[in-house]
Amino acid sequence: MRPSPADPEAWNAYLAEGNAKQARKRVSADVLLRDEQGRVLLVKPTYKPGWDLPGGMAEANEAPDDAARRELKEELGLDVILRGLLVVDWVPPHGPWDDQLAFLFDGGTVGPAQTAALHPRDDELSTVAFVSAADASRRLNERLARRLSAAMRMEGAANVLLCDGFPPRMRQDD
Repeated sequence: MRPSPADPEAWNAYLAEGNAKQARKRVSADVLLRDEQGRVLLVKPTYKPGWDLPGGMAEANEAPDDAARRELKEELGLDVILRGLLVVDWVPPHGPWDDQLAFLFDGGTVGPAQTAALHPRDDELSTVAFVSAADASRRLNERLARRLSAAMRMEGAANVLLCDGFPPRMRQDD
């Protein structure tokens, strides 16, 4: 027999058992930041090949927007007011990784003083660069380039859900 909310201890144990069986999702939270010329900020991590958008992985029970702000503060010394959510991208399992939800937020424009002072603040990044959107697409891996492209199309509009960087019904496996 299933417990009921009338027995809070049994009910919470029942809910905890169900919660333990449900899928867990990895969550990343990146930020689209531009300089006054409209160039996109990219970062070069030290722990993996290639370029990335600023941001990172959420910690347990951390909201995606909090993760994005925390990562920018830790890695770049930037306090950013997020202007909104541009896209959420479901990333399928790949390599050793389970699936993930990738959030990409609009961080607006970095002013000249911040741009001049911008540099890695910890050992997770080796360099930062503002690059054109076309150059960003060439430097990023395909999945992240698709996500960035979708986000740039969404600036000033409603947010969008993606699946592996594609609109849900337009994935390559459909």
